Amino acid sequence: MTKFSWSRLMSFTMLISVLTLAACGNGDPSDEESTDDSDAETEENVDEDADENTDTSAESEPKVTEFEPAFPEQTRAPEVETEAELDVEVVAEGLDVSWGMEEFDTNRLLVTQRDSAELLIINLEDGSVSDPIEGTPEVNNEGQGGLLDVTIAPDFDESRLVFMTFAQDLEDGTVTAVGKGVLSEDEASLEDFEVIFQAEPAYDGDLHYGGRIIFDDEDNLFLTTGERSDDPIRERAQDLDAYLGKVIHITQDGEAVDTNPFIEDEDALDGIYSYGHRNIQGVDFHPETGELWVVEFGPQAGDELNIIEPGSNYGWPIVSYGIEYTGELINDGISEHEAQGFVEPVYYWDPTSAPSGMSFYDNDAIPEWENDLFIGGLAPNYIVRVVIEDDFIVGEERLLTEEGERFRDILVTEDGALIAITDGGSIYKIAAAGEGTEEDDVDTDDDDAE
Repeated sequence: MTKFSWSRLMSFTMLISVLTLAACGNGDPSDEESTDDSDAETEENVDEDADENTDTSAESEPKVTEFEPAFPEQTRAPEVETEAELDVEVVAEGLDVSWGMEEFDTNRLLVTQRDSAELLIINLEDGSVSDPIEGTPEVNNEGQGGLLDVTIAPDFDESRLVFMTFAQDLEDGTVTAVGKGVLSEDEASLEDFEVIFQAEPAYDGDLHYGGRIIFDDEDNLFLTTGERSDDPIRERAQDLDAYLGKVIHITQDGEAVDTNPFIEDEDALDGIYSYGHRNIQGVDFHPETGELWVVEFGPQAGDELNIIEPGSNYGWPIVSYGIEYTGELINDGISEHEAQGFVEPVYYWDPTSAPSGMSFYDNDAIPEWENDLFIGGLAPNYIVRVVIEDDFIVGEERLLTEEGERFRDILVTEDGALIAITDGGSIYKIAAAGEGTEEDDVDTDDDDAE
């Protein structure tokens, strides 16, 4: 396991920057970086501006200048910096694309491997990786498909139920599916695995599955789905007879929760909770308010952070703060959500952050982080810390910007460590610097390990 001090890493990075500028004069270097990846769409090539110190915003110059935010705090929040000293550790590396994770036992994670459809157990204390757990479902792993998210039942200690999402083949194409199985006592297999929900209609494509799941306080599941990306199928995000581009609310048996907002609407699917979404890969409940927050990919720019209100329409693909990949405006450039009858995002990013999994910091191990939101960034490659006050975003910080990793999911452990898994197969642990760890805070040549 590779361990290094965050403060020493930042000091070293700053020193290298100063020496480079001194050697090269006063040029303005640009960190344009290609993100060659099968995850196309918002995760494609982006421009990274490394010199972010000329602006109070944590972001570089906006890519889309045609739009104005609906309110001042909706984008480009001021840059903030963590004051506490942090230890950063690479717990494991050399894995497959690691897509979802859950702490099922103290410092032990269930981690999905997207492309190989494997479920592994990772021990955060010693970095050990189990053999693949048997009994995982067959998946379609083309494009953005594969084995996606994982979570455990609220009564896992008794039931040992594990829930997973994945891309499943049907006759007419693929769907986002939810299944469940029982983790055996020896932790070697999933028993009696069954599919409980399929987000139909099926579509013959390999993009935008969504696929995050989370339990609410009544032991029911929220599931997010993508709108499958292509035009015209993406229009179905607006249709209440399709489970594409939706937040879905189901029981542990895959049935619609009986309090869902469209349960009495004969023309709507009972499981729909909200609609008009593009591709949601991050979901969590705010620790104080209990509100359900999601983060979803925009097209070019326009990634959104939303608070989910039951029955509400979030506007995609009618409105957006982003633009098409061709550079064309979306729907003639309508960005104002509320004026069109849609919910305005709490926040949006321009340029893109390609946001994936996220987690609120519900712990006191690092007091200044309490109730902040941490989001994995795919392109550019960093973790985003979002500071929130009264549902407004008042600050942003970029973490692990030098690692060159696509951070796919974020989790906060019981003891307050921030865990991040990556498409490159690495697992990072960020924790408050502890006493007696200075001897481990050494410079390494493999900080960018995959």
